[in-house]
Amino acid sequence: MRKKKEHPELKKSALIRRIPLACASELAAVELLEEQRWPDGPQCVHCESRAVYQMKDAATGQRNKRFLWRCRDCKRQYTVRVGSVYEESRLPLRHWVYAFWMSASGKNGVSAREIQRHCQITYRAALFLLHRVRWAMATDLDADPKLDGIIEADETYVGGKPRFRGQSKRGRGTRKTPVFACVARDGEVRAKVIPNVTAETLQEAIIEVTAPSAKIVTDDHLGYRGVGRHFAGGHESVNHSAKEYVRKQPKDAVGPVIHTNTIEGFFSLLKRGLHGTYHAVSKQHLHRYLAEFAFRYNTRSENDGDRLALLIRRAEGKRLSYRDPVAKTQSK
Repeated sequence: MRKKKEHPELKKSALIRRIPLACASELAAVELLEEQRWPDGPQCVHCESRAVYQMKDAATGQRNKRFLWRCRDCKRQYTVRVGSVYEESRLPLRHWVYAFWMSASGKNGVSAREIQRHCQITYRAALFLLHRVRWAMATDLDADPKLDGIIEADETYVGGKPRFRGQSKRGRGTRKTPVFACVARDGEVRAKVIPNVTAETLQEAIIEVTAPSAKIVTDDHLGYRGVGRHFAGGHESVNHSAKEYVRKQPKDAVGPVIHTNTIEGFFSLLKRGLHGTYHAVSKQHLHRYLAEFAFRYNTRSENDGDRLALLIRRAEGKRLSYRDPVAKTQSK
């Protein structure tokens, strides 16, 4: 007898089951964010004491409208917003939960127009909301673990079409913004905006995020020539100019297949998302979108619930002023 297949809905984590209510009820949203931020129980954000209690409305006995906590030790009040990307935001937390969920679960992200439509807020507020979510997704490249093993490195160009016909160029002669990325096969990616594609810039970008014991694989761009001297595994390349895309080792040799298909796959995901979801991204904000796509790529083996929980936890300890992300809005 064939085993009955489990319905996908039954495989959802407890966190995912709570999302619909948390997107509709402010109390449910607050409780979800509190549980994710303080999994071992609530604590004071000022002195880290656990001697805290909820402040309640004297007339109803329910939590007050601001969802305040008070610390018995330092006597200070606080909410789950304090010390997070949504601190001082006037948007309801149920909108934040929706933005977290859509950004974490959607393969190509979610646009500000979609957030505007669903949450019934202004486009400017929706854009700011998503920039804060991307700020939560971002990590410090200097503090991240170095990539090791077989590392594929490559650069690409991001930008819209020129205004007039005949001005469009492809490859390294373009005026588009250069983006560099390194990816460990079956591992994580590191991506950043770079000022140019000179040998100095490209090789410094590789060294910044890669362990000395790694092996570097690139295309035939001259900027990568000589990078192997910095790594124990050396450097190999595929000659795209000669239409060489994969090079297998001889039968009597031991070693990896040489290609850059992994990093090109990441760039494909990035460009499909930028063009299909966001349509156009300004150079000023491009690094935030790179952080978003790198976050989803690096957590691709996690289920949606675990990815969402990680994103909510990363929202703690980060702050982004209104002027920084939307001083100049994206070009549309």
